[in-house]
Amino acid sequence: MTDQPTLGNWLSILALGLIWGATFMVVAIALEGYGPLTVACARTTLGAVSLLILVRLMNRPLPRDPRVWRFLTVIGVLNTALPFALLSWGQQYVPSAFAGISMAALPLFVFPLAHLFTDEKMTTRKSLGVVIGFIGAAVLIGPRAFDFGSDTMALAQLACVAASLSYAVSSVMTRACPPVDSIAMAALTLVVGSVCLIPAMLVFEGLPAWVPDRSGYAIIFLGLVPTAFAALLRVQTIRTAGSVFMTLVNYQVPVWSMIFGAWILSEALPIRFFVALALILTGLAVSQWANLRSVLRR
Repeated sequence: MTDQPTLGNWLSILALGLIWGATFMVVAIALEGYGPLTVACARTTLGAVSLLILVRLMNRPLPRDPRVWRFLTVIGVLNTALPFALLSWGQQYVPSAFAGISMAALPLFVFPLAHLFTDEKMTTRKSLGVVIGFIGAAVLIGPRAFDFGSDTMALAQLACVAASLSYAVSSVMTRACPPVDSIAMAALTLVVGSVCLIPAMLVFEGLPAWVPDRSGYAIIFLGLVPTAFAALLRVQTIRTAGSVFMTLVNYQVPVWSMIFGAWILSEALPIRFFVALALILTGLAVSQWANLRSVLRR
């Protein structure tokens, strides 16, 4: 049984919300000097190297079961390579705030997937929350969701939402994965993502050169902070305060992404962004009410 959340746990939750909420803004800055596959690849590879060094220093055990490796391979593709590439490509055309809000829909994808493939079944309350949240996602994308004309952002918007769906599928697979050390798992899934993205980057964008401006430093930040450091902070928070407590991050990320997008990048935030955010967060609150009540009771 997990301990009561401490001040350190609350500060960790706030830090993770800030870090992951700022990630979309940092990706937008990195895209000023690099292609989308290079941004995704550099982020994944730097994170993988950092965590592999940590695994070595901490003497963490690597899995030996071939079944675990099969799970890690699929999870690595769905949790790093595919969503990182989709988000980087999509953010060439949509505001970083849009990408951040689209990630808020991730738990709403998880619930029906978990109902189908695990023993976590949907309830009436969860179903209502999912419906409300998906209405918010529809508002976010807007009425031209499937208008793929050259002057629309529909494909880029759908790429961001598809990244959220990819994360959701990987989340369900992570729950089904046989027992494995959590830090080793984070490192190895990043290795899988790097193995996928390096050839794609070299074929389509070539070998990158260092860009000595803020886009270069943004690349380093992406690999070390939201990819490597945040993964460790997430593990520590779950171990000491529980996965239910960890769900509070979901409510922060889209808010911080909007704040950083407007403040640092001077992005225009249309009214539908606020309406969509309100609907998605309401859907999350309804569907996760039992979790929220459990945290509040503590």
